[in-house]
Amino acid sequence: MDLYERIMDAVGFIKENCPLAPRVGVVLGSGLGEFADSVEDPTAIASADIPHFQRVSVAGHAGRMVLGKIGPVSVAVLQGRIHYYEGHEIGDVVFPVRVLAALGVRGLLLTNAAGGINREFRPGDLMVIRDHINLTGVNPLRGANDERLGPRFPDMSALYDPAFQEIIATALAEAGRTAHRGVYAGLSGPSYETPAEIRMLASLGADAVGMSTVPEALAARHMGLRVAGISCITNLAAGVSDRPLDHREVTETADRVKIDFIGLLNRVVPRLG
Repeated sequence: MDLYERIMDAVGFIKENCPLAPRVGVVLGSGLGEFADSVEDPTAIASADIPHFQRVSVAGHAGRMVLGKIGPVSVAVLQGRIHYYEGHEIGDVVFPVRVLAALGVRGLLLTNAAGGINREFRPGDLMVIRDHINLTGVNPLRGANDERLGPRFPDMSALYDPAFQEIIATALAEAGRTAHRGVYAGLSGPSYETPAEIRMLASLGADAVGMSTVPEALAARHMGLRVAGISCITNLAAGVSDRPLDHREVTETADRVKIDFIGLLNRVVPRLG
């Protein structure tokens, strides 16, 4: 069974469980899963039950697809993701996003927990992603290209949709929060970066760093989706702060800001639709 057939197999299963045609997709990062609880008229499907999906295992990721509505807009929310560092093939990492596109999603909002490199950032800040640097060492588009999914050489000059960036920045301002914008550096993980690596990333123009989002954004753009990204700055990167890094800090900070973050998503998602 080729990639396209596996995608359509998963789509068929999802449609059997929920006939809703989602227009906006949302991928929730570490500690941010409670947004899925605000979906109206929800249908929740365990990721492990969907054909060809991998089991979600990282703390702070529930591992469900929740379909329903946010206001008038139909949505499909991935409550958790899998990561390349867990040992998955990169094609499996981006497979759920490809399925969202095949379900009819046209706009995708990616969220993540990230380390702050920009010294103006503080834990709890939210950053609108304006661009990324792919330092994972992999690209999900590598290999034979299926024209049914997208072009061989997709343009990435405006990967993070400028109009979507404005929508998010406006919603942040309405909530009384600073609309930080920045460049997200994607690394493979799972170890946190060294202070020397953070200095390198800063010299390259990165404002935040994390272990997700980049492959998903590439696959989504390949399939013609408009993409937006928001990073929750959950900790300061190595060398920016003298504190040791701990995943508990990531989830604790995400938990502290989740009410504001959920409020932001409830403002943003209907406008993306």
